[in-house]
Amino acid sequence: MTMRVHGTCAPGFEGLRKEFERNFAERDDLGAAVAATVGGEVVVDLWGGDADRTGTRPWERDTLVNVYSTTKGMTALCAHLLVERGELDLDAPVARYWPEFAREGKDDIPVRWLLSHRSGLIAPGEPMTPGAVYDWEKVTRALAATRPWWRPGTAQGYHAVTFGFLVGEVVRRVTGVSLGTFLHSEVTGPLGADVHVGTPESEHGRCADMAPAVRAAGASPSPRASGAASSSATSRTVFGDAPKPPVGGLADHPMAPVTLALQYLPLGDVNSAAYRSAEIPATNGHATARGLAAVYAELACGRLLSPGTLERLRTRQSDGDEPDLVLRAGTPLAETWPWGLGYMLNQFGQAGPNPRAFGHGGAGGSYAFADPENGVSYAYTMNRMGAGTSGEDLRSIHLVGALYEGLAELGPVQGPMMSP
Repeated sequence: MTMRVHGTCAPGFEGLRKEFERNFAERDDLGAAVAATVGGEVVVDLWGGDADRTGTRPWERDTLVNVYSTTKGMTALCAHLLVERGELDLDAPVARYWPEFAREGKDDIPVRWLLSHRSGLIAPGEPMTPGAVYDWEKVTRALAATRPWWRPGTAQGYHAVTFGFLVGEVVRRVTGVSLGTFLHSEVTGPLGADVHVGTPESEHGRCADMAPAVRAAGASPSPRASGAASSSATSRTVFGDAPKPPVGGLADHPMAPVTLALQYLPLGDVNSAAYRSAEIPATNGHATARGLAAVYAELACGRLLSPGTLERLRTRQSDGDEPDLVLRAGTPLAETWPWGLGYMLNQFGQAGPNPRAFGHGGAGGSYAFADPENGVSYAYTMNRMGAGTSGEDLRSIHLVGALYEGLAELGPVQGPMMSP
């Protein structure tokens, strides 16, 4: 049965609409939206399905949904705007802006290591109780008091939840306002882009509920497939004797790294009002695909940041031979994610054929990116958790492939065409 899809597709992009319909018919989508622009003009704006698991709320044109780590791209943008204005120096120590940070050997950590997941602060030094993640001051005080989990700068390790508090606190110290407030006043508000970090209670009625991944009876979801999707599993964690940041490095730690990060800083119920209203700038942005695509369109068209800043943020910050200690401990970065300054670089073609495209994906499958060389922006949002941007989740991959097939019909595309 074909799901009824709403919205518009420009001529030449009908193949993307077909792939979006197939996501519902063949790839287990529940509710979703996809948007894309070329040269700043909207060429795709589609939505469909259900905003909840009961099928009583249809996904509407303005449905907001939690996009998990796709939020990190918006958080990084705030930092780069301050760099552009000369108010933030990427090579200055974090402690210049946040003096309390200079504890436990962290006095020389530069700002760029926060953006490139190299500070060693994947979790606070002591586990925090469920609900603490909603208390900004409590979390940032804990991180300031934490000894890094490995020697800063020597390795990359994905800061799944702490990224937003670390970068967000620097933004707050520089501007005097919270990350969510700065994002709204400087970016999303002026653009009319429906993207929120700290979603106002008045907008909660538009929020879709996150739903777990579909799997065979009796099968266990992998952490990468379900991510933080469970609305209550992390909040039920019993910590017991929690490990301390290891002296020998995270790679030798007995706990699974992503599990460790979520146990130390559990997200709680991601469908709750408390979660939606809080500012957790690594994980709890609520957005429409249209809103995310609008922000990335500004980057794709060179209207938010100068060419120099744009080039800097998508410059690789890690050696391809070193592992990511959190995403896949021991696996060379050539086989995992390479990072720019706050952004995933397009190593595997998730963002189309241009290796210079950049963006960010989130647990479960949401994804948004900019491709400046082709003038393209794209965003996909959904509420059915899948394998995310790992390559195992085909929903966004097929949509992006169809987008560039349509673009190729209009003229040359920079980068080799890649099949999903």
